[in-house]
Amino acid sequence: MNNTDEKVIELSKTKILFLIAVACGFVVGGLWMLQLNSAEIAAQRRFNSPILVHGIGLVSIAFFGLCGLFGVKKFFDKKPGLILSAAGIFDNSSGVSAGLIPWSEIVGFDIFEVQKQKTLIIKVTNPERYIEVGGSMKRALNRMNFKLCGSPIAITSNSLKIDFDELLAVCNRYLEKYGRNA
Repeated sequence: MNNTDEKVIELSKTKILFLIAVACGFVVGGLWMLQLNSAEIAAQRRFNSPILVHGIGLVSIAFFGLCGLFGVKKFFDKKPGLILSAAGIFDNSSGVSAGLIPWSEIVGFDIFEVQKQKTLIIKVTNPERYIEVGGSMKRALNRMNFKLCGSPIAITSNSLKIDFDELLAVCNRYLEKYGRNA
């Protein structure tokens, strides 16, 4: 095999900054919802439950706060987002990156789409191996990915210097060249 056949896809600092800004916006929105007093909330026609509004505020702060922290960590990360080579795919694209996924373990790819946002799902022979990696938060997110998408490994092009269609095409080329049936 040719060890120099390598495609490096860098992290996009511009996209990551945008994601951090959006996360900060949701945290500010959550703080605003949390500071509303019960009388103001009850006076509204819709969403007039203080418990619901304050709960949404708390969830927004917690979830998007974590997303913002992951974004800041990725912004300062010097490693590439993805590396495709004869060995496999090295994933460093998100807060729950899988690391090296050898071609021998990759069964294929699926596309998971929500609201026109596409995610590349990497189907593997032993999903449990990737679910049980990392700390408790990472394991929980991997388990959630598995239940939602059928695989613990999900890659978006949101943080990468590549668009989704090109990412899918590159991955399919490498799978055809180095995958299990090659």
